[in-house]
Amino acid sequence: MEEGQKLYYTIGEVSALLSENTSLVRFWSDTFSAFIKPVRNKKGNRLFTAKDVENFKLIHHFVKDLGMTLDGAKLRMKQNATGEDKRLEVISRLKQIRAKLLAVTDENPEDEFEILTDLEDGEEEN
Repeated sequence: MEEGQKLYYTIGEVSALLSENTSLVRFWSDTFSAFIKPVRNKKGNRLFTAKDVENFKLIHHFVKDLGMTLDGAKLRMKQNATGEDKRLEVISRLKQIRAKLLAVTDENPEDEFEILTDLEDGEEEN
């Protein structure tokens, strides 16, 4: 288990991670029961593992970002036997890089051209 990663996530935490309503998370949990298997505490609340959260992120990407139907997303999840879609990871990393670049250029707008030129030349800033 990675540092900072929880053993179980509540439905509220999952909905916050996805920026979606808890009702949608509950619906996806029921609809994609072959891929998401929550455990329940004594109160009957659903608790999701880190693997479940990753599957939720994949479902969110397929349905919300790519506009797939639920059946299409299910089929894609079945075809993705390893449970990982590397494209989602790459997209997430690219978004983080873009946000950092925008933050840097907002702080130093006169350096924007220099930063972009360095990136095009393949130079990395440490």
